[in-house]
Amino acid sequence: MAAERILIVDDDTNICELLRLYLEKDGYETTIVHDGQAALKSFHDSEPDLVLLDIMLPGLDGWQVCREIRKTSDKPIIMLTAKSETFDKVLGLELGADDYVTKPFESKEIVARVKAVLRRSGSGTDKDVKEVRYDNLVINLTNYEMRVKGVKVDTPPKELELIYHLASNPNRVFTRDQLLDAVWGFDYYGDSSRTVDVHIKRLREKLKGVSDQWSLETVWSVGYKFQTKD
Repeated sequence: MAAERILIVDDDTNICELLRLYLEKDGYETTIVHDGQAALKSFHDSEPDLVLLDIMLPGLDGWQVCREIRKTSDKPIIMLTAKSETFDKVLGLELGADDYVTKPFESKEIVARVKAVLRRSGSGTDKDVKEVRYDNLVINLTNYEMRVKGVKVDTPPKELELIYHLASNPNRVFTRDQLLDAVWGFDYYGDSSRTVDVHIKRLREKLKGVSDQWSLETVWSVGYKFQTKD
């Protein structure tokens, strides 16, 4: 099966090359352009499977590009922007964007969003959905979503990866160093104890009182575990 083609549109060459690196590592083919006019030409010439589209572009901005693409195609579009205002997000989605990611973003999150959007559109081939479910809690690493009592809770990528790792291994105790290696890996430099502790604290605030069937427990002098009732 041919590799799926991703059109990357951003005037920041460093971001483009980083996205190319991560996407091609995952088996996608990529094309990079740096302005709105070039984006429209490349889209019509190459017919990509998905567009990663920055909003702040020279010439035609991302909203205009999205509007023009939607006149003739329903190919998936993920908007990239440094803006986080609700108005910008709503406008992008109303113009036909399929998803919206605010900079700075985790490259692994972008790859996960690409897979999720392609799968929803019927274009994706990845069938390996990474999800764990417990009472009143769903953690989906494929879509990078956490739902508490059915409601999506805003969860930064590292928090979500941390709770997913713990919940995927219920009742197993992990040291801070093990969690740091599993979640942050080679990308992280710093104080492992403080980093893990801070993320656990934030997760506990989000999950407080959600269920009596499971809990995020501290194992003193060792680390943490996701405790479930037998």
